[in-house]
Amino acid sequence: MSRSLETIILTNMCLIENTKTNEVVVINRINSWPGIAFPGGHVEMGEAIVPSVIREVKEETNLDIFNLEFCGIRDWYEEEINTRNIVFMFKTSSYSGTLKQNNIEGEVSWRKLSDIKENEFASGLDKEMAIFFDKEVNEFFSSFDKIKNEWTLLKY
Repeated sequence: MSRSLETIILTNMCLIENTKTNEVVVINRINSWPGIAFPGGHVEMGEAIVPSVIREVKEETNLDIFNLEFCGIRDWYEEEINTRNIVFMFKTSSYSGTLKQNNIEGEVSWRKLSDIKENEFASGLDKEMAIFFDKEVNEFFSSFDKIKNEWTLLKY
């Protein structure tokens, strides 16, 4: 059996909760993947996953996070470029530091999760929120249905 190698892109995301105010840290991303998302980014070559999310959160928010809870993964395969994207999803309510309001990614702020409208989220994130809160959900996987000409979202 012949098997071609796919390119794999590793990223991370962390939902940071303030349990006293019921708020979360959000970034209103302005460049790639615009809309409301949570801090995170690319895993650097040779970097471990947990330190990568700690580093990305620090870079984007100025917060130091700890006691991370792994929530699951979000992944999709782009056949036309033979690339699999894997996002390691975490959450925490343990942090220190002062929130940086703006960065190259967009505006950073605390918001009540219940106040964020579905259409404000970066594409697809509104449908994937269960990965942070539902212990039965381990993975969201998207594949492109060529017949329907649309992406389908599968929950595992």
